[in-house]
Amino acid sequence: MPTGGRTTLVQYLIEERRRHPEATGDLNALITDVALACKAISRKVALGGLAGVLGSAGSGNVQGEEQKTLDVLSNQIFLRANEWGGHVAAMASEELDDISLPPPQYPRGKYLLAFDPLDGSSNIDVNVSVGSIFSITRAPDPAREATAADFLQPGREQVCAGYAIYGPSTMLVLTLGSGTHAFTLDPVLGEWVLSHPNLTVPRGTREFAINASNSRFWEPAVRRYVDECLAGRTGPREADFNMRWIASLVAETHRILMRGGVFLYPKDYRGSPQVNASHCPPPGGVGQLGSGPALPRPQPNAGRLRLLYEASPIAFLIEQAGGMASTGRSRLMDVQPDALHQRIGFVFGSADEVERIEAYHREPPADTFQSPLFGKRGLFADAV
Repeated sequence: MPTGGRTTLVQYLIEERRRHPEATGDLNALITDVALACKAISRKVALGGLAGVLGSAGSGNVQGEEQKTLDVLSNQIFLRANEWGGHVAAMASEELDDISLPPPQYPRGKYLLAFDPLDGSSNIDVNVSVGSIFSITRAPDPAREATAADFLQPGREQVCAGYAIYGPSTMLVLTLGSGTHAFTLDPVLGEWVLSHPNLTVPRGTREFAINASNSRFWEPAVRRYVDECLAGRTGPREADFNMRWIASLVAETHRILMRGGVFLYPKDYRGSPQVNASHCPPPGGVGQLGSGPALPRPQPNAGRLRLLYEASPIAFLIEQAGGMASTGRSRLMDVQPDALHQRIGFVFGSADEVERIEAYHREPPADTFQSPLFGKRGLFADAV
């Protein structure tokens, strides 16, 4: 065989369909269209400056984020690749304010496709790995025109989720609810070839990923977890941990699927009127932020990652690989969305660590918390 006996994506999808005689093949066809879009985006990413696709597009998306030229182009590629086949009822994208319906000249399908066409695009200009994330759910009523409300389904309703990562090799990682599998793009054959079947996230790890620049805004549970990891062998965990941060959800997920780890992008206190750049919230229930009267404890924000087309598909992949995906407090796949671009706190990876973080959130914060790295400091602190 041209692939050396390895299974291609098309063969894998055919085998999966044979296990479900009632299947029509529409889902397989949709996944094939998504995979084609990822091939096209991979080519654009690989050419980089040679194709004139780097830099800002001079516009912003519904999130208020600056769009890169490749953000806009990748979004167009996803839409054009998936709107014509008659498999989607509608699509939702990070780059679109509202949903996108198939043009009237094309048939309407029974699936909803939500996607982040180019995750981690801030890394493009410095040649760091980026990717595309997608989620597929069933349209509640394919007989009528889809609405934004149709997309508001909890993650457990997904029938397929995946991502492509554009790195030293281009890979497509997906799940249809029977394990998580990775396919590598053979650039000569143009085929996705199964290279990593049945990925498994180990229960334990000594590696975590978090953006430490936000430490002053963390909730006490998150600060406690990170400080215990950083304390190393002499701390309460009695083990040394490594800290990672790539600023690309796809790249972070891929590392965890390949070797384990835990990722945290939790709720925090950024944006609270009672919290500024120099004062983190106190660990107790009521506290003093700087000088002045005591203030009630501020509430954390909703989180930063988008639920429908970032957190939910990654959660599906991680759970199918034996890991856990959480809001920091409970299972993310059980969250009922209430908006198309809803944001959420997200913690996922090795189950032992995710369980520990959830447990810390359930415990009441201590009146005082000894933080070796991120604790309160002052010029006139009492001598110990």
